[in-house]
Amino acid sequence: MIDINEILTILPHRYPFLLVDKVVEFEAGKKAKGIKNVTINEPFFQGHFPGHPIMPGVLIIEAMAQVGGILAFKSQNVINKAVYFMGIDKAKFRKPVLPGDRLELVLEVTKQRGAIWMFKGEAFVDGKLVSEAELMATIMDK
Repeated sequence: MIDINEILTILPHRYPFLLVDKVVEFEAGKKAKGIKNVTINEPFFQGHFPGHPIMPGVLIIEAMAQVGGILAFKSQNVINKAVYFMGIDKAKFRKPVLPGDRLELVLEVTKQRGAIWMFKGEAFVDGKLVSEAELMATIMDK
């Protein structure tokens, strides 16, 4: 497991843009599963559908990208580098993510060449697919 303290050493993101609480499964170069506990205290709920709060789809994609970044970074065991999100394809949003949900973010490497990583990302709540996308990232000097 990768806890929040280690995540803070890998990702440059901080509140309110750090969207991964922990990584519960990790297989270097292949797959990772991250967790985001969604609470009503999230700052985006104040302005996104007031009275009917749902997590913005773009932030679900960002959370997937952050898990992908952790997967790429930890797989190559690099120092003084950062993972940058490069692209997104085939994003779909199937069900709303609500306060109180536990978002499970599963990222699987589909291709890796040098510093370029491609992932299939899926997000689940209670075992049900809520979002999916194909993502691309690169590892570069900071």
